[in-house]
Amino acid sequence: MDEPYTAVCQRAVTALERPRRVVVGVAGSIAAYKAPFVVRLLRQAGHEVKVVATESALRFIGAPALAAVSGRTVSTGVFDDPAAVEHVAVAEWAELVVVAPASADLLARVRAGRADDMLTATILTCQAPIVLAPAMHTQMWVNPATRENVAVLRERGLTVIEPDSGRLTGKDSGVGRMPDPELIVSQALAALTQPAAGGAAAQDASGEGDKRLEGRHLVISAGGTREPIDPVRYLGNRSSGRQGCALAAAAVEQGARVTLVQAHVACDLLNALPAQVTVVAAGTASDMLRAVRESARNADAVIMAAAVADYRPVTVAASKLKKQVPAGSDHLSEPVMSIELTTNPDILAGLVSDPPRPGQIVVGFAAETGDENGDVLFHGRAKARRKRAHLLAVNAVGEELGFGDVPNAVVVLDAHGTEVARGQGSKMEVARLLISLTADLVNAA
Repeated sequence: MDEPYTAVCQRAVTALERPRRVVVGVAGSIAAYKAPFVVRLLRQAGHEVKVVATESALRFIGAPALAAVSGRTVSTGVFDDPAAVEHVAVAEWAELVVVAPASADLLARVRAGRADDMLTATILTCQAPIVLAPAMHTQMWVNPATRENVAVLRERGLTVIEPDSGRLTGKDSGVGRMPDPELIVSQALAALTQPAAGGAAAQDASGEGDKRLEGRHLVISAGGTREPIDPVRYLGNRSSGRQGCALAAAAVEQGARVTLVQAHVACDLLNALPAQVTVVAAGTASDMLRAVRESARNADAVIMAAAVADYRPVTVAASKLKKQVPAGSDHLSEPVMSIELTTNPDILAGLVSDPPRPGQIVVGFAAETGDENGDVLFHGRAKARRKRAHLLAVNAVGEELGFGDVPNAVVVLDAHGTEVARGQGSKMEVARLLISLTADLVNAA
């Protein structure tokens, strides 16, 4: 792998962290005591910070503490200085708004378009990216009203970070803890690469948005391959293809023409794709290998988001295999069957070592679970050094994690296993981060 690509990745992250004007909103939650840590991390990174707190927030943490850590006075009420029309001034000043913590009440008021205090008035006026870090009791977070509020806010372009699980107020534990300040800051800065809330739709409709991949062709794989055992059964995995479809949509947002090589993705997901996406079906790992390499002959970048089976049966039975109880065994005995497996080709490694087009950017995914030998990131770093893709998005997966209609979280590594970015949130939020990083590499190649 050429060293310049690593340097470009590092520059992409540096661009996210260059000095910005950030409004840190603080809502009424016991987690308000963590807000100074968010402010401090932003200021340590060189950003200017203005704190806007609700009156409820100041019942949990004092304005002097927030003023001291931010270096600016704290704003609370829209009538503190009516002549200054401060909410407009602050909204125009801000390049980013981060609300940490965001209470259930704050989420509801923002969803409704309320502007009855300085924080909600600023959010309603602001055209910059808005990131909300919820903190509340588990029952409040899972309540249908809150879930609907979050879904609507995300549809409008706001970033809502998934809360952590753990100890809450008192003896209770569960989902609803405010995420660690480091994660909030990372997610907030990543949002700077995404379209601003309130402005994205108008830009897309007029065709005047930032099209960083205009005239480029991306090949993206999605879904999970299935390796047949017999005409009925197969070896498969839990991948739904949602992340790959989100990547395709995010690439189109940036002006790219996309070929999506899909393995067993549901029709409703495929039908929802933009018209600029050409869909190619690939059922098995061998099918995926042929389709990706053929489609990538004129592609500027390939993103392998599909879950490709590592193994396949050596032989495929021509007819359905029947249960067979060993001779002399009790008829209640469980039959035992062995299936000999062989290794499938490593599509990602092959794209790196023998790219279908010279200078092609290759991005991969590493779905990991961690084991006794190391955690998810440990195995991800080893895979990054082994595969040597330009970027590798490492994510934890499991029965209720990563796969399907659930949020995703990735750590993006370069070919040396060095972290270049982190992303967490909806599949689309993660996709926009990865497409932005890919665009940096494509445009620098």
